[in-house]
Parts: sequence; structure tokens; C-alpha cells
Amino acid sequence: MSIEPRESLQEVSCQNEYDTLQKVIVCSPEYMKIGKIINETQKHYQNENIDENIATEQHNEFVNVMQNNGVDVIGIRSQPDLHEQVFTRDIGFCLGDQLFTASMGSDVRVPEIGELRAVLKQHDFPYKDLVQKSIEGGDVIVDNNTVWVGISNRTTFEAVDALKALLPSHQVKLLPIAERILHLDCCFNVIGPNVGLVYPEALTKEDMDILSREYDLIEVNEEEQFTLGTNVLSIGNKKIISMPENKKVNKEMEKLGFDIIEVEFNEIIKSGGSFRCCTLPILRG
Repeated sequence: MSIEPRESLQEVSCQNEYDTLQKVIVCSPEYMKIGKIINETQKHYQNENIDENIATEQHNEFVNVMQNNGVDVIGIRSQPDLHEQVFTRDIGFCLGDQLFTASMGSDVRVPEIGELRAVLKQHDFPYKDLVQKSIEGGDVIVDNNTVWVGISNRTTFEAVDALKALLPSHQVKLLPIAERILHLDCCFNVIGPNVGLVYPEALTKEDMDILSREYDLIEVNEEEQFTLGTNVLSIGNKKIISMPENKKVNKEMEKLGFDIIEVEFNEIIKSGGSFRCCTLPILRG
């Protein structure tokens, strides 16, 4: 079901990935663990698994950083049987003035949509449900009138066609990514006007050429892609939240005038996502 906009509903708006972040939805990793393997990073850490206490401490610090920078952080109630809930970016996305709930490509994550809807209704945020299988928010990156969508194991051509029909004022551009990469934001991100992060090996040469014409690209190497160097979060005013392990990409961003806020997140990335994956922005401006 979709909620039709009415005057009492709260504003939602994300024109790009780098305007000042005002409101965001997150979920605590208190029940986070690697159960059914759903990506290559989890496969690497399946024997070690995840220390939920450390993950929660790191997530709390991440939330504190956002709040100290003026972000209104809204929490989804974590459920004991939903081990991937921390990755709120995947279950929805805001494009322009429309907020969508995602159509999940992994059945184990489908129940997370219900928890998101409950929060959106509680706070009176308008939204639309996407029903065409499947499209996840980690594959969707908005840059004003352009929407980059990764074609992956979680996002299909058919679902992108359905999204296009809802976005007549946007130009939707497809970026098929290497099969071993979970989502587009694990290999590409936009951090400022005409500035992007990219892991070139995940994309075709043709698509790299296209991105190179659109952006000044900071290339992320194999080592820092594994620690999700592209999966940073811009909170506006050229402030970027990033992991301290990703020294090279952090240094390159600093050279371009970005203020890097380093936050420990090495426990959470064991499940295949970092700062962008753990946030669902609903208002930037």
C-alpha cells in the first residue's frame, strides 16, 4: 500500500548524496550476525562472525558523530531474527522529493520493509512502495537530475524500468557491476559536485569512461575496496565520514578539500556494508 501525500506529512527530499544531511534513518546492530551467507564479505568472516557488542559500540559512535553535526537520527526497532537490519540504505531510498521502500532481492531481508514502514507511518513520512522485483537502495545513487542505478544480483533491469516510470524528471543511467560486488555503493559513490569515488575493476571500461567524463574520480584500490573505501557518508559542507583503515582514499579526499571524520567501523563491515549502507537519508538540504 502507498500513502498519498497530505499536508500533515513531513518533508522528504534528497537531491543528491552530499547536501547537508538533516534527517536519517538507522537501526542498531544489536542482533547482527552472519547467518545465511548473502555476500562475499560475509563468506570471508563466517567463521569469525560478528561481536554484536563491539558492532553496537561502533554504531553508537557513528550516530553520535552525526548528531553532533546537527543530524536528526531516527531509529528503527531492531528485531532478534533480522540480522541485516543495520543496513537501512538497502530497504529504501529518497530520490528528489519521493521516498521509496525497496523491493528486496534477498528473501531473508523482506521482513525489514515492514519495520521501515512502521517508522515512516509513525513519523508521518510519505512514501511509495516499489513492487517490481527487485531493486535495493545500495544500488541507487542520486546526483540531482541524474540517478545512477547498479545492475547487480539484487537489482534487475525490470525493476529499474518500473522506477524510471516514476521519475519523469530524472535521467536514470545504468551501471552493471561485477557479480562479486554486492551493490553499486560498494564500488561507486558521489561525494560532491562532480567528485566521485570508484573501484574501477567492478565496472566496464565503457562505463568508467562515462564516469570519467562526468566526475573527477578518486580510484579505490583492491585493498581499500575490501574495507569499503567507496562506502563513505557525506553529511554536507564537504564533511565525509570514513574508516581510518582507508588511508589512501581518505588522503585523496583531503587533497580535494574534504574534511574527513574517521570512525571505527571494522566490526560492522564484516557483514558487507559500511557508513552509506547503514544510513537511509530522508532529508538533505
